[in-house]
Amino acid sequence: MTRKKLPIGIQTFCEIREDDCYYVDKTAYALKLAVEGKYYFLSRPRRFGKSLFLDTLAELFAGKEVLFQGLYCHDKWDWAKQYPVIRISFAEGVLQSRADLDEKIGEILDFNRKQLDIDPQQPSISGNFSEMIRLAHQKYGQRAVVLIDEYDKPILDNITNPDIARQMCDGLRNLYSVIKGQDAHIRFAFLTGVSKFSKVSLFSGLNNLQDITVDKRYSAVCGYTEADLDTVFAPELQGLERGKIRDWYNGYNWLGEAVYNPFDLLLLFDTREFKPYWFETGTPTFLVDLLMQRGFFTPDFEKLLATETLLSTFDVDHIASEALLFQTGYLTIVSSRNLPGMTQVTLGYPNLEVKASLNGVLLQALTVDPARYGRQAGQLYDLLLVNDFEGLQNLFTAFYTGIPHDWYRNNPIAQYEGYYATVFYSYFAALGLTVTLEDATNHGRIDMTVHFNGQIYLFEFKVVELVPEGKALRQLKNKNYTEKYKAERIPIHLIGVEFSKESRSVVGFDIETLGAGV
Repeated sequence: MTRKKLPIGIQTFCEIREDDCYYVDKTAYALKLAVEGKYYFLSRPRRFGKSLFLDTLAELFAGKEVLFQGLYCHDKWDWAKQYPVIRISFAEGVLQSRADLDEKIGEILDFNRKQLDIDPQQPSISGNFSEMIRLAHQKYGQRAVVLIDEYDKPILDNITNPDIARQMCDGLRNLYSVIKGQDAHIRFAFLTGVSKFSKVSLFSGLNNLQDITVDKRYSAVCGYTEADLDTVFAPELQGLERGKIRDWYNGYNWLGEAVYNPFDLLLLFDTREFKPYWFETGTPTFLVDLLMQRGFFTPDFEKLLATETLLSTFDVDHIASEALLFQTGYLTIVSSRNLPGMTQVTLGYPNLEVKASLNGVLLQALTVDPARYGRQAGQLYDLLLVNDFEGLQNLFTAFYTGIPHDWYRNNPIAQYEGYYATVFYSYFAALGLTVTLEDATNHGRIDMTVHFNGQIYLFEFKVVELVPEGKALRQLKNKNYTEKYKAERIPIHLIGVEFSKESRSVVGFDIETLGAGV
């Protein structure tokens, strides 16, 4: 098998094809969209191949036949027709005011004017864009194709400043509203971004977009499938454990076939090391801050219920946590079911990379000192290896007592009882251990099972101000949680952990071990 060049960071279809890079053929999706419809919207997390797919569409409509030889669409597309393509992208730079946005739009329109060799004269942004579409149709004898990449970036870059974000929204709406008005002169339009802002806030008037974000037919329109690894990337798999690749990077799903993040796999094939490549490219600070402000119970991320419509709701003045986590790629669709009048989805972590990394980042925010977290996480792993339960108790106690008093006073999350279980759970999840949440009845009373090193650890958390001391271990025993695992015939450790809201620390740590087969 011949190895090819890895297209790391390359978002240009022409370069990938001309340089003989690995390429996962997405032209079947491009052809289906181009033939069956006209106006589309697609939301995907960052670094998922949206820009490359948009560039593929651009080259398809421009009639660059030579680039498509050997691909699915080559003998199915009319190459005699070449359409004028107008491309708009906000991927570059950070815009911090409406004036900056209008100037950037002016630059983009001017670039398209030169590329198409037309000369619109209207002074306003909307007027200039409208005239450009009409003139392109007139000059080339084919209706224009409008492709918009990172349509929402000017808003997301200012999401922590609602006033500026709203101004960006107004400016972009002024631009995008032109598309519907020029319907007679448009052959095809495709918008991509990270978030799906509501029609009221951004797409007002542009109500003819077909949203293919959560559509099982297009779940794999971006990203790599298992079949892609077996075929396209087969030369790269030697020496890498396939199951580990799947655990680390697969699992993103939009109601159809699950996919891998391309950025992760390409860097894995290059370095041959398993690392959180996608996560390290930038986790929004505002995401962590928002979750802290709302006191989000991190164990809920294992299984979070939401309606499909909620996932498509995103507004400057109301950001649903579930929608934010889903659209940015930190949670994905695990399952769905149809109810009368709605579709309900279950969200969860897509893979080990996201689960471990997100919990690590949240822990650093919870425990204030990133260096302390790093040391203690390593100690936790080492203590588990030898079942040093006294050491575990001391370490868990240090988790909480090491947090400054002022932090408790100034952070809302520390005021509710689930905070204690949140910190505890996140330490295990951040290590990448197999953590299963059981019978989560309410915040602060959650059972947790950890599978590690050929043993099982059953945890029960209680807050002593709410229940009698010693209740945690008794509940583990009284509910016979061990029965579920006895058939595995491996050691089972029952651990009752009790917290005090008053002292902000661990005040009880009771352990009972059952030998294999007991």
